[in-house]
Amino acid sequence: MTASAEVAPTHSLSQDRRAAAGEDPAKRRQILEGARRAFVGLGFDAASMNDVVREAGVSKSTLYVYFRSKEELFRALIECEREAYLTEVEALLTDPGEPAETLRRYGRRLARLVMSPEAMHAKRTVIAVAARMPELGREFYRHGPARGLALLIAYFEKACAAGTLAIDDVPLAAAQFVELSTAGILRRRFFDDEAPPVSDAEMAHVVDEAVRLFMAGYGLGAK
Repeated sequence: MTASAEVAPTHSLSQDRRAAAGEDPAKRRQILEGARRAFVGLGFDAASMNDVVREAGVSKSTLYVYFRSKEELFRALIECEREAYLTEVEALLTDPGEPAETLRRYGRRLARLVMSPEAMHAKRTVIAVAARMPELGREFYRHGPARGLALLIAYFEKACAAGTLAIDDVPLAAAQFVELSTAGILRRRFFDDEAPPVSDAEMAHVVDEAVRLFMAGYGLGAK
């Protein structure tokens, strides 16, 4: 048996043990919550794996069984939030016969998500590290905003087929509605961390006006 043949099974066994040992959902959630506190409290760059260990209340060996790096932890945190949101959005975008009411519900949910402290922190972190980790920025967009936009595009196509919307450029219209749903409030909160929180009433007003403007341009009788 060659030396390389001896090493390969050992490496495979090590990875198998790592996967098997890292399958406790409760422990994984505990670590992720600890990472969330560490990243929010200290900032992604300043936080260390030791800080995550302290916040999560686990040993370093346990942490590394589940996650090998801060980047892997950050990706996992984003993925948890993203999948829950996309599942919820998909359930909202189901009635092509009532686009105004559907968009009102969708827009309010979207505004609450993107204005949340967790989402603000995630976006700021991605932008801060994108210069040295461009793949993280690409991954964040492709698996998050781009997927959400695709769901809205699919809904608009169904509404157009049902005759409740009349849109020539569906991808552009989807992007327009996303921007309208947080117009005037997102950038203020994003760049000014001392800006007062946006109230539910203010978000609802912005979304209601977004729906009114959107339906005026793309609704029945608009063209």
